Amino acid sequence: MDRAVRTYLDHLTVEKGLAHNTLTSYRRDLRRYREHLADAGITTLDGIDESTVTAFLMRLREGGGAHPPLGSSSAARTIVAVRGFHKFALADGLAATDPAAAVKPPTPAKRLPKALPLSDVEAILEAAGAPDTPLALRDRALLEMLYGTGARISEAVGLDVDDVADLDHDAGTILLRGKGGKERLVPVGSYARTAVAAYLVRGRPALVSASAGKANAGLFLNSRGGRLSRQSAWSVLVKAAERAGVTRDVSPHTLRHSFATHLLDGGADVRVVQELLGHASVTTTQVYTLVTVDNLREVFATAHPRARHA
Repeated sequence: MDRAVRTYLDHLTVEKGLAHNTLTSYRRDLRRYREHLADAGITTLDGIDESTVTAFLMRLREGGGAHPPLGSSSAARTIVAVRGFHKFALADGLAATDPAAAVKPPTPAKRLPKALPLSDVEAILEAAGAPDTPLALRDRALLEMLYGTGARISEAVGLDVDDVADLDHDAGTILLRGKGGKERLVPVGSYARTAVAAYLVRGRPALVSASAGKANAGLFLNSRGGRLSRQSAWSVLVKAAERAGVTRDVSPHTLRHSFATHLLDGGADVRVVQELLGHASVTTTQVYTLVTVDNLREVFATAHPRARHA
């Protein structure tokens, strides 16, 4: 058994080239697996069956001895190491069967996206708007665009000036390029249209002039006239949140989550939100409906005369 584990770890080191920290995790997970096998009196690979691996998974979740219970993510990582070991042992002729093949790692609990209250979003947007300098105009336009369209940060900084159309009336749109190169046309609300138009007229030309004659098609530019980076865009949001006094953790994805949640709270159909977000499957979007159901439950409990016991 020990020789088989050493051979597998050597394989991960030499053939797979895994990072040191990853190898350390595999080594620790397999050491715990061997302790489980020893406790069960199993000393050979062929003495392991599916029930042995399943019992190990249960032990991981329940804890025991010096080991506290593991959450679903940590237990899943450990089982992945065990499955990889048995798959290798079978392929390398060290075992006749793969007893872990049918043992599925536990599914991590689905985390609900964190949306900001509308008041926090508005405070952040206002904090990015003053004073009236080219960079402040850019920052306000960027944040209004992120919240107003649900764009990913990579999509926003990847925008060119030509991707924005008809900002002077309600038919204003932007062309976003999402994952896998998929494009989608998204409407732009009045606040974002106004902010982007102000930036294009009074902010961007000043930033272009700092580029030493190097033309850049990017919509959002840095102080040197180059395209704004993801890291810089992230910093714009964090600084605006600090100025607004918003203490919750805020990231560009927070604005995207807020965009989706606020749309659904306002009565938007989940498939419309799916199209706006650029999700390939409505299943991905439906996680936001869980947030909305919580909101509906709270409203129902406080508003309906027979929702609570007297």
